[in-house]
Amino acid sequence: MNERERFLATARFQPVDRAFLLQPWTWGSTITRWRNEGLPENTDLVSYFGTDREMCAPVAMQGRYGPHLHPPLERKVLSQTDEYCIVRDEEGNIVKLFNDDPLQSMPQWIEYPMKDRSDWENVIKPRLDAKLPGRYPHGEEWDRYVNEVKSRDYALGIWTGSFYGWPRSFMGVERISTMFYDDPDLIHEFCEHIADFVIELITPILESIQFDFAFVWEDMGSKNGPLCSPSIYREFMLSPLKRLTQLLCKHGIDVIIVDSDGNNDVLIPLWLEAGVNGLRPFEIASDSDPIAIKKRYGKDLIIQGGIDKRVLSRSYEDIDREVLSKVPWLCLQGGYFPQIDHLVPPDVPLENYRYYSQLLRKVVEDPERYLHEAKRKGFWAREGI
Repeated sequence: MNERERFLATARFQPVDRAFLLQPWTWGSTITRWRNEGLPENTDLVSYFGTDREMCAPVAMQGRYGPHLHPPLERKVLSQTDEYCIVRDEEGNIVKLFNDDPLQSMPQWIEYPMKDRSDWENVIKPRLDAKLPGRYPHGEEWDRYVNEVKSRDYALGIWTGSFYGWPRSFMGVERISTMFYDDPDLIHEFCEHIADFVIELITPILESIQFDFAFVWEDMGSKNGPLCSPSIYREFMLSPLKRLTQLLCKHGIDVIIVDSDGNNDVLIPLWLEAGVNGLRPFEIASDSDPIAIKKRYGKDLIIQGGIDKRVLSRSYEDIDREVLSKVPWLCLQGGYFPQIDHLVPPDVPLENYRYYSQLLRKVVEDPERYLHEAKRKGFWAREGI
């Protein structure tokens, strides 16, 4: 199987030579450490660690911490010390960036760009306009790209917006949480506008390219659950999300995955209702349990992630226990893409990650054998499974 065939067979619960291995997902500071430990410069991590490859279309939709505003705001340094600088970034956030790690980890937010309807009308809404050129290549450059991907052997996806994550990125958790009650009309307008914007932007792209998957970015899970209740999500976000998934399905995309950190268990039924059929990354520190979720939803839900990133800084035996206690069984159920449950942190040595990636490759090639091994070693302790 090539990588595209393997991706689709894994996602569709079909027979497969082995589960699709998602490519490494790391902080920039982790790569810096690994280079100091012997990783060659300009290394292709997919080839180096023996994973599969997936790509997303070159559409300026999803930024690092939220949506891309277009045109971007002017980036300004507001103040600076030997330890940190305070910046107003291209999306209007005022953030503190530490000088020894300026773009490698999460910044400290000081102020968000949207406080009220005036900011929405004057700053945000005009920059979420599908009619403005520049969000993806046009002309000959786009024609070349379309022709290239028609014969691809890798999985190709597209980012498709966000109905909680984007408004939260512009307002912050506290403000959006109060505005659900203080100004619900504005939140409804925001979410419906996002759907209109994304649908208008991606429709001609979907008409040109047959994609294998789509991502919806929400990042709305905390340690103990989502940042809004299921009833709030249903009231404000579900209908515009359904409009988006209907478009994706119309264009033959049957793998639609929500990307949301933290614990999102109580939202899974809503996402399934909306036409989403996958979730990532199942953060273990937030008490996400991919085995319990797989047992509950079976073939209704694709699972990506669920391997505790914190374990990779520990012993090889700890890595064995973490991988063998879940990956073999999940692979045997189908619809599972093994991966770390968020970006690999910089406390993980290169040698540990190399050991983990080699073990993972062996497990997905023979999950039955390694499930037996997990039981033999006492790493599998699930009653009734």
